Amino acid sequence: MTLNTGDKAPLFEGKDQDGKVVKLSDFKGKKVVLYFYPKDDTPGCTAQACNLRDNYNALIKANYVVLGVSSDDEKSHQKFIKKYNLPFTLIADPDKTINELYGVWQEKTNFGKTYMGTVRTTFVIDENGVIEEIISKVTTENHTEQILK
Repeated sequence: MTLNTGDKAPLFEGKDQDGKVVKLSDFKGKKVVLYFYPKDDTPGCTAQACNLRDNYNALIKANYVVLGVSSDDEKSHQKFIKKYNLPFTLIADPDKTINELYGVWQEKTNFGKTYMGTVRTTFVIDENGVIEEIISKVTTENHTEQILK
């Protein structure tokens, strides 16, 4: 599925780091930064999460809710949050349902090897559940700047 700016964001539900069910519909009336990343506690993903953490007050001030999604499980998310003191929700997507719904579970190539994985992508969703922006060329160290520009 290919999503575009102006499309209604696909509704989903998943479990957060504490096993609590989180639904996109829970955030109706709020702006959402929904970011998909490959793996907890890897260099690029850590840089991205820490950039969002370090600029979290600016995102809150701009009325954003931040939700991260990866195929890691709840336990992995708990460790990642604790290690880096992340103030936002991480959603576990081990069966890749949400990744596939948003079209970010794709074929990737690294060192000549082809495999399926999460393509780092951020969806900025407005208060009405409409995709306002899709950031596919994420700069992990300056991601907040890309969102707030």
